[in-house]
Amino acid sequence: MTTTSFSSSSQNGGAVSQVAARRIAIWLLFMCALVAAMVVVGGATRLTDSGLSITEWRPVTGAIPPMSEAAWLDEFEKYKTIPEYQEVNYGMSLESFKEIYWWEWGHRFLGRFIGLAFFVPFVFFLVTKQVSRPLAIKLGALFILGGLQGALGWWMVSSGLADRVDVSQYRLAAHLSLAVALFGAMFWLVLDLWPSAKVEVSKRMMWISVALAGGVFLQMMLGAFVAGLRAGRTYNTWPLMDGAFFPAGYFSGAPGFNDLFESIAAVQFNHRLGAYLLTGAVVWFYVTVRKTLLESRARLLLAAVGLQVVLGIWTLLAATPITLGLAHQAGALFVFAVALYTTHGAR
Repeated sequence: MTTTSFSSSSQNGGAVSQVAARRIAIWLLFMCALVAAMVVVGGATRLTDSGLSITEWRPVTGAIPPMSEAAWLDEFEKYKTIPEYQEVNYGMSLESFKEIYWWEWGHRFLGRFIGLAFFVPFVFFLVTKQVSRPLAIKLGALFILGGLQGALGWWMVSSGLADRVDVSQYRLAAHLSLAVALFGAMFWLVLDLWPSAKVEVSKRMMWISVALAGGVFLQMMLGAFVAGLRAGRTYNTWPLMDGAFFPAGYFSGAPGFNDLFESIAAVQFNHRLGAYLLTGAVVWFYVTVRKTLLESRARLLLAAVGLQVVLGIWTLLAATPITLGLAHQAGALFVFAVALYTTHGAR
């Protein structure tokens, strides 16, 4: 039998007033929106092949874009030294270079802005004593992880500056996973701080809801490998791949672990299979919790997953144009947020 309880800011140490908790929750929700925008812009840099246009990591001075023709030519000359220019974009004009440069500069600038948008309010809440010690520790950890995300982004970019014409799909997946984890951690704090109905369910169902949220996260990581290998622009049929459910090109040679993440056919099939399994699990979860107080959240999760599946198929059949590709990426974050909302409500 289910009952309803209510969360409060006491989950974060007990010393946060209701007014302060709401203020912090609204701020963190704004930060979630910024991180979501960062993920989408990062997806745009990948789809437009812009990620390697800036070949240096200058955390402070890099915030200022080229301001003169000489500065633009200097940046262009640096780009000409990397394999992507020499093997893919040889002969590119300066104007074309500027187009991809602005995408990457915008991505990095947004990252800097996110750091500032987090740090200044965080200090304000600390100085005005509106955060408890446990909550301050959590927020401080998030700020540190955000800084590490910038370093991880450069580690990803550096993989494409010497021996490759693009970045490593493994490093891209790592970069995205930390961004999604930061988004999820901040959204979870929002749910903790904002009073909402809680539903008592069995421990089994609670862990199943946790597993569903984890499944959404893993599915997004499988999508990162699709983006890393540009696998969404091949095998553009559904439900079959090259006329078969299991593509003949799954293994590039003798079957091995690397094929799971380095074969275009493999990463796309893995992402498809993950979608089927996750959708089935969400349908089963909804049917199981029907007529309980968790039904409304489970219904929202089912709707979000269903829309994301339709959008994913549409994106695939259209060979991943930038608009649909970015919408699909944004949709994944929305599904993840709904999964966390569902899990948070099951106690």
